[in-house]
Amino acid sequence: MSFAFRITHRDGAARRGIMTTAHGDVPTPMFMPVGTQGAVKAVTARDLEGAGARIILGNTYHLFLRPGDGLIARRGGLHRFIGWPHPILTDSGGYQVFSLAERRTITETGVTFRSHLDGSAHTLTPERAVDIQANLGSDIAMVLDECPPLPSSREALETSLALTARWARRSRERFLEVQAQGADGVTVTNAGQVQFGIVQGGVDLELRARSAALTVELGFEGYALGGLSVGEPSDDMYRVVEATAPLLPEAQPRYLMGVGTPLDIIESVNRGIDLFDCVMPTRNARNGQLFTRHGPLNIKNARFAEDDRPPDEACGCYTCRHFSRAYLRHLFQAGEMTGSALNTLHNIHFYLDTMERIREAIAFGSFQAFRQDFHRTYSPRPLIS
Repeated sequence: MSFAFRITHRDGAARRGIMTTAHGDVPTPMFMPVGTQGAVKAVTARDLEGAGARIILGNTYHLFLRPGDGLIARRGGLHRFIGWPHPILTDSGGYQVFSLAERRTITETGVTFRSHLDGSAHTLTPERAVDIQANLGSDIAMVLDECPPLPSSREALETSLALTARWARRSRERFLEVQAQGADGVTVTNAGQVQFGIVQGGVDLELRARSAALTVELGFEGYALGGLSVGEPSDDMYRVVEATAPLLPEAQPRYLMGVGTPLDIIESVNRGIDLFDCVMPTRNARNGQLFTRHGPLNIKNARFAEDDRPPDEACGCYTCRHFSRAYLRHLFQAGEMTGSALNTLHNIHFYLDTMERIREAIAFGSFQAFRQDFHRTYSPRPLIS
């Protein structure tokens, strides 16, 4: 097994560490840019490496439908297919199924859904999700879970939690079977791949504790908190993370799925989380919003039409070193692809640079001071100047 996780520094509950995978080391805490269809939108792998990305996320649902996990396996796996030599984490497709409420049916067996591309019918089971990710050849594979909507009754949360736990057991059994000997329908074995379990339970702390116990019992290599950042208030998310993270194994990585804003990341690091992913830096960039050390900036606003300053004067990214707010606004107004590329490059750099600053603060025992300073200088509301 080429996977390992070592904590090198602590500052309160915040942890700095190194996660070793088959495709290299990942310093933690780390943000993972989202490469939905085998590409992080609007930027190249070279740009990602230059910005400091060392792990990206692939979307199992989308890659399964197009171009197909079998085709990717025949091309040598996802790393080779997309030209990314560093680690990749693949989700299980569970969240995409959750978002297709009008197109899917959930049973004990798995999920039957209709493709958003052509309406064709497919069934995704815990075992099939394992097989697809084995074909993709990612470094970290996620189990199939059910993500309950918000709000959900306690009864619905309990039912979902129990189903997720049963699916997790089936996922783990299938993963170990494929790892040991391969399996029918799997083009390549998942040698070198590890599997993370997912804790559900909504914002109910008792259910979260129950889900954590059931998931840890199965012996995964890492653990994720799912079902958050789906519309609940930030304070509820922080409460769940603070109560649940200590219930997960101390010596294994903890991943908060789908989070989030810079403030949410810092507060979650403060509660013991190691890995994050979110579409915000790329999606917001394409919609003209840039993240800065003082808060988000909506570059499309008319007030920036003659502003010669860079998006963030404290930022050393390619965009900020070469281009003005006025030019970036012009690109957005003109619908130029270059605008999306430059905005995305800046936002990814901002997120990854923030993670580097977090890691440094933990190493020097100054994370609490860094956290307080970030809250003092960063406004979650768009800047007006």
